[in-house]
Amino acid sequence: MTRPLPPAGDFTDPPSAWNVANALTVLRLFLVPVFLLLLMHDRGDDAGWRIGAWATFAVASATDRVDGELARRRGLVTDFGKIADPIADKALTGAALVGLSVLGELWWWVTVLVLVREIGITLLRFFVIRHGVMPASRGGKVKTLLQGVAIGLFVLPLPGFLHGITVAVMVAAVVVTLVTGVDYVMRAVRLRRTSERAAMKRARRLRQ
Repeated sequence: MTRPLPPAGDFTDPPSAWNVANALTVLRLFLVPVFLLLLMHDRGDDAGWRIGAWATFAVASATDRVDGELARRRGLVTDFGKIADPIADKALTGAALVGLSVLGELWWWVTVLVLVREIGITLLRFFVIRHGVMPASRGGKVKTLLQGVAIGLFVLPLPGFLHGITVAVMVAAVVVTLVTGVDYVMRAVRLRRTSERAAMKRARRLRQ
């Protein structure tokens, strides 16, 4: 007796990596050198170019939210997007922090601390990818938002009396950056312990 085929709706093909959400992620990567050129023009002393750099940074940052919303609403979440999206974020953030430090407007220890955390978490994601993909957490999204606001305030040619607010936002961003970094490490440890790959390894050991 022939078994009936499952309903057509049960067959779901994984979304292609070639989609609009991932295209926005790639666009964000292409905007990184544009932002740097605008920021570093005339040693950062031209207000017009600084505003242009801020606008470019704002557009690039906005694509982060848009591509995520599109991916979730239209079912376009892919492994490429899960990996490329945080890389694009870190490239944009890293370029901004280094550029501001080179101009002497942001302490180098902040730049180094944030970049070490960002690069470390990216490498950690690749290290545990055999066990599963770690998507961005809610805390990570708050961190990205705070970093974006803080960097945007530093990039804009604001009057001196607003410098205290700018510094306060950056301090908050650094604190959240460190806290979420610890959270990602703990999540990676749990993933390695509870993944299907880890379970298969334990089962093989028991059979030996």
